[in-house]
Amino acid sequence: MKTKGTVAIFTLILSLFCGTSICDADGFDSVRCGADVRKALLGTTMTNEKVSVIEERHKDLGLKDLGSTEISDRLFLISRRICGEEYALLEDQGVVKDVLKFPKHSKDSPQFIGSCQLNAQKIPGTAIGVLKNQNGVEILPAAIAWKIDDKQMKFVTLQTKGLRCSRDGVITADGGL
Repeated sequence: MKTKGTVAIFTLILSLFCGTSICDADGFDSVRCGADVRKALLGTTMTNEKVSVIEERHKDLGLKDLGSTEISDRLFLISRRICGEEYALLEDQGVVKDVLKFPKHSKDSPQFIGSCQLNAQKIPGTAIGVLKNQNGVEILPAAIAWKIDDKQMKFVTLQTKGLRCSRDGVITADGGL
């Protein structure tokens, strides 16, 4: 009998804590600027709260949502600024499966998400990376790129020699094309 009472009290106390700040945890709670952001985020679960609430809670990280793209029914690509750097997160139903520290991009080297071709052959799936801007050209050479493997839920490095990607996929907010 005493065990049942102890379990009931413990459950009540736990539910009171969960109603406050302990269970408000999200994947960013373990992130520290200057530490390994990728390692801190892998495997964490993100909350389904308003972006403004999450950003406010993590002002110390300079957290900023930069947009997202649906890759498949379950997999989302979410771009975030964390500690002054840009990261791409692959999330499966709110769980972070892979994290990529995204390279700098600009109007001359825009960020893209979309389709690519290697030596004029279409690569299946979605790619993300940085292109080399060329005026009047619809298919641009890639400076650096990754394929999103939606089965393994990982970023896979693509070779850039002969890799060209559609200008339609440019998503950069820093001037773009």
